[in-house]
Amino acid sequence: MRNQLRYIVAAVVIVIGIVVIVLTQGSSKNSPSSATGTSTTTTSPHGPIAPLTGLPDPSGTALKRPAVVVKIEDDTNSLPQWGVDQADVVYEEIINGGIPRLAAVFNQNAPARVGPIRSVRPTDTQIVGPIGGIFAFSGGAPYAIASISTAPVKLVDESAAGAAMFRDPSRQAPYNLFGSVASIYALGGGTPVPPQPLFQYRPLGQPAVGVTVSKFVVNFPSIYPMTWTWNATTHSWDRSTQFAGADYTANHVRESPKNVIVNYVNYVNGVGAFTSYANLQSGGVADVFTDGKEIVGTWARHSKNTPIVYLDSKGKAIRLTPGQTWVELLNNGAPVTVTH
Repeated sequence: MRNQLRYIVAAVVIVIGIVVIVLTQGSSKNSPSSATGTSTTTTSPHGPIAPLTGLPDPSGTALKRPAVVVKIEDDTNSLPQWGVDQADVVYEEIINGGIPRLAAVFNQNAPARVGPIRSVRPTDTQIVGPIGGIFAFSGGAPYAIASISTAPVKLVDESAAGAAMFRDPSRQAPYNLFGSVASIYALGGGTPVPPQPLFQYRPLGQPAVGVTVSKFVVNFPSIYPMTWTWNATTHSWDRSTQFAGADYTANHVRESPKNVIVNYVNYVNGVGAFTSYANLQSGGVADVFTDGKEIVGTWARHSKNTPIVYLDSKGKAIRLTPGQTWVELLNNGAPVTVTH
């Protein structure tokens, strides 16, 4: 019933969303905020704001460099992971066999160790279009390399990374490749600088309007459902996995982002198929969890290099809490189990 309601909402709102996007794109071709439907504010009365988190960036570092997207393993072989907690945005996609994998986007922070770094998949081309910058990965099958080669990113794989990537002899290959985001930056390249914002944010301290939620489960295939529990102390969503329990990084930091977006997508060629990829060029249902609330709406994208626009049931932009955001690329029809 919940998923049926989501698709009813989508049918009503998606038309509004398309109209909004078209109108904003036509209103000012020279205005980045109009063209993408997202806030491009990078300064405030109190100083610079990081474009991908909406958080204060007193040094202005995030405004002086591009984004770095790192592919990271996310199954039983990946643990413990490094650096995921310091990402601005994390995309979780389904790859062959129904296994989840992460595309972690860094800009405000540049951790000295991230990983384990794994191979590229065609979904990554869909993800990085509006982000650009540098794409760091271990390698990949020819069809996946051909796909990412069409994206507006500088490619850095293990063969080109030099000392920016390294193997940990205490771990088993291929799950022992790590990288330094700071060292990847030192290789140079990558545009735009800074990356364009991907989301709109509420002012710090302003509450969200939605239905109160205590936890929800994103039902990825097989043993990979992800549970997100609202932490009223940290005002964030604690992540747990079915295969490993509470999610802590190697530095013993709880993975607990401020926002989780369940972005329903069609996996072209079938969920878990070897060549499948998430189609992020159309639109559909979005379930946004922020500030302990659920907001059911829709998503749409005008072109492959513009950010996705998330709208509520009234056709208004959904505003997130400043901080880290996870985007769960869940296949259409899969359930999200919500506890109020």
